[in-house]
Amino acid sequence: MVGRVRNQSSELGSSPSVTYNRLFLQQDPIFSSEGVPILRVVSGSLRSRFHLNQPARSFFQMCRIVGLLLFCGSSLIAWAQQEVAPPAAVASPAASPQNVILQIRVIGNRRIPRETVLARLFTHPGDAYDPATIERDFNSLWNTGYFENLQIAREDTPKGIILDVIVKEKPTIREINYKGLNSVSTSDVLDRFKKEHVSLSVESPYDPTRLARAIDVIRALLAEHGHQFATVKPDIKTIPPSSVAINFIVKEGPTVKVGNITFTGNRAVPSRELRAAMRNLRPIGIPHSIFLENIFARTYDASKLEEDTERVRRALQDRGYFRAGVADPITHIRNEGGLSFFTFRPRQGKRIDIRIPVEEGQRYRLGGVTFTGNTHVQNVKALRAQFPTKDGEWFNATAVGKGLDNLRKAYGSLGYINFTAVPTPRIDDAKHQVFLDIDIDEGKPFTVSRIEFQGNTITRDRVIRRELLLEEGQVYNSNLWEQSLLRLNQLDYFDPLKIDQDSEEHRDDDNGTVAILLKVHEKGKNSIGLNGGVSGLSGTFLGLNYSTNNFLGLGETLSLQGNIGNLSRNVVFAFTEPYLRNKSTSLGFQLFSRKSDYNSARNYATVTGTSANLSAAQQSLTQNYNQSSTGLNFSVSYPLRRSFKRVGLTYSWDKSTITTFSQASANLFQTLAFRSGQIQGPNALEGIYTSSVSLSYIYNKVGPSVFRPRFGTDISAALQVAGLWGNVRYFTPVVQYKHFIAMKGLRPNPEGRNVLGYRIQASYIQGFSGDVAPPFARFYSGGDNELRGFDVRSATPYAFIPVRQNITLTNPDGTPVPIQPGNYTLGNITIPIPIYRPVSVGGDIKATSTVEYRIPVAGPVGFAIFDDFDITSVIRQSQLRQSIEGADQLNSPLYGCTSYFNGACQGGQSIQFINLIRPISGTNVVPRMSLGGEVSAFLPIVNAPFRIYYAYNVLRLFENVQGESLITRSMFPAGGAGDYTYNESISAYDSLLHFREPRKTFRLSVSTTF
Repeated sequence: MVGRVRNQSSELGSSPSVTYNRLFLQQDPIFSSEGVPILRVVSGSLRSRFHLNQPARSFFQMCRIVGLLLFCGSSLIAWAQQEVAPPAAVASPAASPQNVILQIRVIGNRRIPRETVLARLFTHPGDAYDPATIERDFNSLWNTGYFENLQIAREDTPKGIILDVIVKEKPTIREINYKGLNSVSTSDVLDRFKKEHVSLSVESPYDPTRLARAIDVIRALLAEHGHQFATVKPDIKTIPPSSVAINFIVKEGPTVKVGNITFTGNRAVPSRELRAAMRNLRPIGIPHSIFLENIFARTYDASKLEEDTERVRRALQDRGYFRAGVADPITHIRNEGGLSFFTFRPRQGKRIDIRIPVEEGQRYRLGGVTFTGNTHVQNVKALRAQFPTKDGEWFNATAVGKGLDNLRKAYGSLGYINFTAVPTPRIDDAKHQVFLDIDIDEGKPFTVSRIEFQGNTITRDRVIRRELLLEEGQVYNSNLWEQSLLRLNQLDYFDPLKIDQDSEEHRDDDNGTVAILLKVHEKGKNSIGLNGGVSGLSGTFLGLNYSTNNFLGLGETLSLQGNIGNLSRNVVFAFTEPYLRNKSTSLGFQLFSRKSDYNSARNYATVTGTSANLSAAQQSLTQNYNQSSTGLNFSVSYPLRRSFKRVGLTYSWDKSTITTFSQASANLFQTLAFRSGQIQGPNALEGIYTSSVSLSYIYNKVGPSVFRPRFGTDISAALQVAGLWGNVRYFTPVVQYKHFIAMKGLRPNPEGRNVLGYRIQASYIQGFSGDVAPPFARFYSGGDNELRGFDVRSATPYAFIPVRQNITLTNPDGTPVPIQPGNYTLGNITIPIPIYRPVSVGGDIKATSTVEYRIPVAGPVGFAIFDDFDITSVIRQSQLRQSIEGADQLNSPLYGCTSYFNGACQGGQSIQFINLIRPISGTNVVPRMSLGGEVSAFLPIVNAPFRIYYAYNVLRLFENVQGESLITRSMFPAGGAGDYTYNESISAYDSLLHFREPRKTFRLSVSTTF
């Protein structure tokens, strides 16, 4: 029997072992496991076990050599005698039954199946016994890492050889615990294990080597979080029969923060600018504020100090110091002292002061840029234009790097994938200039052979392919491929695609072709959610929605939405086919039923939580009505030349009914000439049919995400014309411009985390063919998505609207005057008087702008600083014209009551109102602005952010206006009752009006801005 044993512990055997090392490799080249104790293979008689020593091994090697010589000699003899006689048959020793593997037995396995062990062997039953093959079998099993003890034993029988594979499996890890871990979470450790490829997890085999690797990774992770003196010790506990529990005992030690960062040798460049270049270790504060730059110290991480050192050198080169040098930083650790700025208690912990020696040298200018090797692109000016720095300017290493990158993109758009550019500087010390000689290796243009996709289990290939601007058989164009990924990101079918992470290029240099593989990760296409929240327009709302933006994987959009709230109700069913019959034409329709309550006082109470108890005079200034609409629309759009531009046509039809709850709303809707046929009065509030056609143009290059844009421009324009088969006629053009810029601090930087976004929108509305625009279509500003410091629809011009008002004749003591003296059952005497009631009328022109600086905080949480501006005005007073019937109902009756006879007024006067509703001076052209801050968290279920914001209204309406009326003393009867009633009327309807908009606002909302 021959045995072979490998043991990781000295307790598993008593035989001496030889440890493999690099020197031992010269004596025995078979073994390949460095640093592992290896026990020799031994041979012996039947049912005996002893280890193979060095003389025995030499004997077997000599036998192999002699056998090889005999084989060669016999072959030569057979070749020489092949003409004389056929070779004699010689019985091979391998053909003997005693030298054939009869059976292979696996002993000691618990978790690993027997078939898995046998599958690793090169030897099989029926094969001839070969010690070299047994050696390979042993190494194959040992290298799996499953076993901590392994032995292959031979047992000779009359029928053949039985091999016993005796194993002792490594224990299985049942538990992994981290004790004393405070500065980082367990999930942080697991993420780092995944990143560093540490295969230590529950249910995996216990391996001391992996354990040591895990300890190093944990220490490095703690060091990044400021615990440079942390200790990690493993505590291994055995769980019978063959499992272990690993406990990492962590002592983090003191937190090490970055102390003072100083520089020596910098004479021209201030230390503040060099310190600002240290992105990893510089203190947190307000940039360029001098006194508030060093508010919070960062956690010290030695691994990031080298990166910051290189950034310091690059900062010097960006300022013209081409030969600037930066020596190794000098660190000094100390105990933190002083009092905490927030707790006023002694500070505890460690600080590391960093001193970086620098040498600026001479300052150089860029002398010029020359190109060699540009055989296909001969336009040198076009090549030079790729560099954002001019000759004669101070040398800027970052600008040169940007120019090289632009050069690579420019050549990539022409198909030169293998393009390289090597800059060689030439220095003129006398003139202090640096010349760049750029050696270009253009390569050859590549053609796209195939474009394949991976990861799209639901989305069809053709749905992705139709969004691509780069096609198979076309010359490769990196710019078109980048824009193609942007188009796919705008679909929102997949997680954001990045060209350097999700796109692979497989080049065939011989044929000049490239195959592109795009890896996508699909989002959930179906969304069923229950949502709710608070917004200025909808109030408190609760909704149920179902939507899919990739129906059946064909890219179709289907949505069903229902929201109900105390200010609105909304039911919508919509479907969109983005590619009709595989053409670029998009077709969609929408069915809807909406009911909105426009109650200014109620909106205020909803979004602020404060009851708005308004007086009667204040109520006269507010709009209070609801609008119920039911309708549908059809839309069709088409892209222009497979670009980001799209034109569209939409037809809409709806039926609306208005219900007024305040005299101000009733007067406005019942007198304006917005209905065809000059319908006036209560009938004007029912059966309002709007049939309109809209033409639209959209240019959208915003990316990489629809909900979190970081760059790009969105331009849209639309013209809506209502008056086809309906009874309202108006047109309204709308233009909107949005732009997003990735920012680093206060400077644009494509790699910056922050985003600067702004929106500008202008709109106008006007009726035609004798009609004015309906009041509900005019412009009212304010709310969560445009002017955050003002209530919804509260920022609007005000106007005086003529009204016939009845007032009770009252005695000086406050008692009413009855129609019949002494008989109060017949009622009191009322006097009709002509007054002008102030009411919000909305504007016919509107300009809005919003600027936001967005800062991501953590995950879906972000912070934004915003500036909202709006001006909504009336520029065409003719669009506030009363209907003929409305003017007649006001001008025909008599006003006043000098006497009362048999229950009827006597002595009335005729009044002629003008038929135009006049805007109130001081309330029409009023700019409004809100400044503030906002904290938001994106809610995936609602597909909208939850927002808490504070707004301070820098510009607002704050005016006192004298009221107007046509009341005269002659309209009242003589005597004390007439005098008293006249004075009360003047006080109520001809007094000073106070327009006061809020100075500040603090509220929460579930909605978006732009």
